[in-house]
Amino acid sequence: MRAMLNLNEIKTILSDRKPRRLEELARESARLTRQYFGRTISLYAPVYISNFCSSYCTYCGFHSHNKIKRFKLTANEMDQEMQFLAKQGIENILILTGESYNVTPLSYLKEAVEVAKNYFPSISLEVHPMEAAEYKELFETGVDGITVYQETYDRKRYSEVHISGIKANYAFRYGTPQRAAQGGIRMISMGILLGLAENLAQDLLALYEHLRFMEKNYPGVEYSVSFPRLRNVKGQAFAKCEIDDITFVKILCLTRTLFPRVGINLSTREEARLRDHILELGITKMSA
Repeated sequence: MRAMLNLNEIKTILSDRKPRRLEELARESARLTRQYFGRTISLYAPVYISNFCSSYCTYCGFHSHNKIKRFKLTANEMDQEMQFLAKQGIENILILTGESYNVTPLSYLKEAVEVAKNYFPSISLEVHPMEAAEYKELFETGVDGITVYQETYDRKRYSEVHISGIKANYAFRYGTPQRAAQGGIRMISMGILLGLAENLAQDLLALYEHLRFMEKNYPGVEYSVSFPRLRNVKGQAFAKCEIDDITFVKILCLTRTLFPRVGINLSTREEARLRDHILELGITKMSA
């Protein structure tokens, strides 16, 4: 495991525009990826079973103040969706909801997992944060993984964009990976929303420190990270800074060199052209 970089070192790497520096980083990242993961890319499919949400996050289309059509799948509707995906050859599913503790309680999530078990050998959830005892119940029901992004580690920026609801509680969200691990969850995916905070290097360092803490204290868990880029929605810009393709690739490669055994997810919000060129530089998981 490579020693953690300090803030200035991360800033220097991200700001260095010399092609040689990027090439060196990319080669090392590709080498480590082949060493620890071979040439295997794991595919998973996301399935939204509800878009009800009780939190108000300014950058999210699901937020509680947005006047959109809300839905919540029944068990029969879940079965139809999941059966269709399984027929496409998908074996790993990510079940998603908005953050509504009342509309999608633990009992509803367990119902979804019971349906998913009929079709998929690996089941992950990206839902509202819970307590360790609830994660234990989900694990015992059949959940392998939990995805939870801090979005940004900049507390001031966090409070600016997470106005109300449980998600406005920075500390509770920060502790979610730890509670999931305590509940027995064996795969945990963490990450930040690139562009949400202005100080990218500081956000990266905070994520790395959080990940290193989890690796040290819960070594039996398989970790992965994701770096979705904040995009304009209907012409409205939410990002505090633009993350161009070169910077994005540097983030992926830097992460791989610091964490050789950690999975790196690639979102389908990235263009196919970019996805095709960076698959061998560190990516281990992709949304189908």
